[in-house]
Amino acid sequence: MSKPKVLILGGCGFIGRHLVDYLVTNDLASKVKVVDKTPPQMAWLNRRHTAAFASPVVEFCSGNLINAASCQNAFKIESEDGSSWDFVVNCAAETKPGQTDPVYQEGILKLAMNCANEAAKCRCKRFIELSTGSMCSSEKVPQKEDCPVEPWTMVGKYKAQTERELGKVEGLSYTILRLPICYGTGDRKGLTPRIIISGIYKYLNETMKLLWTGSMKMNVVHVDDVCAALWELAHNEKAAGQIVNICDDSGATQETITDLLAEIFSIKTDYWGVVMSSMTKTDMAGAIEEVNDKHLGPWAELCQLDGVLNTPLTPYMDQELLLHKHLNLDNGKLKGYGYQLRRPKITRESLEEIARDFVESNYFPKSLLES
Repeated sequence: MSKPKVLILGGCGFIGRHLVDYLVTNDLASKVKVVDKTPPQMAWLNRRHTAAFASPVVEFCSGNLINAASCQNAFKIESEDGSSWDFVVNCAAETKPGQTDPVYQEGILKLAMNCANEAAKCRCKRFIELSTGSMCSSEKVPQKEDCPVEPWTMVGKYKAQTERELGKVEGLSYTILRLPICYGTGDRKGLTPRIIISGIYKYLNETMKLLWTGSMKMNVVHVDDVCAALWELAHNEKAAGQIVNICDDSGATQETITDLLAEIFSIKTDYWGVVMSSMTKTDMAGAIEEVNDKHLGPWAELCQLDGVLNTPLTPYMDQELLLHKHLNLDNGKLKGYGYQLRRPKITRESLEEIARDFVESNYFPKSLLES
């Protein structure tokens, strides 16, 4: 039986590059085509991912999937037997916080629907859409896939629309994966800003004080599990037309993650609490700007001291990422498909792994990991 052909849209991004590596390392695909606006040479790939992209089964194609013609070109395939893509994975989306509605409308909804329509035309076995877990906030009840949809981020708003529209595409076999905070090597937007900020407080020799409380739910999943679960669900007929939460068993909170970072960097931590934090709502933008200003200067100093001359990393935190919202997901449906988590709990070692990988690429000050 021949191995499947896989098209990865947005494949140079964080999850996309790990999926390429997963397919290549495990010899799971006969052909992997990566489509992205950013070429691999400019995507800050680490050594492992650079090697994966150099595999003879991997092909890169530059493309802007918002453009219909460019999207059609992305789906082109040279196949001796005339067959098309078996699996299409949409990792592409505008995820940068603080953009305007039209930017998200085009970069999430329009892009996804362009890709879904092309996937339907080529009759792929499964179209996998990566969505977000920020669909409903509840501290006490882990949210299942059929929860009321009340997104609290702009990405969530347009991913929710995308989820609804996918069901209307005739002839499309699809599965939607809702993700919490995804972490792992190469992550620049999930937990890495918190890793950087913790390192900055080690450098400043100050207590790191966080908004809200430690009990705020911040569920996570390791990128290894996203890739492995994605691949299993793509082959599972029962997952067709389904939404599935991909979440680990940590039940992680802000305190869970902060305590691990405090161990790594030997820093003291504290929280402002709900009352004090709520007072910033009158001028949240100003408060966040002040916090970012406090971090950016020391980060630049640290990089200079350690000879980190060029890095994609920043401690900058957008206002949307600091809202008092609970990311609290139920992973029972995922387990019901028989999936077993590779990384069931977030650990100190898994966070250190991220930082050390960046140190190896000279993107992160090595001195911060020295005792």
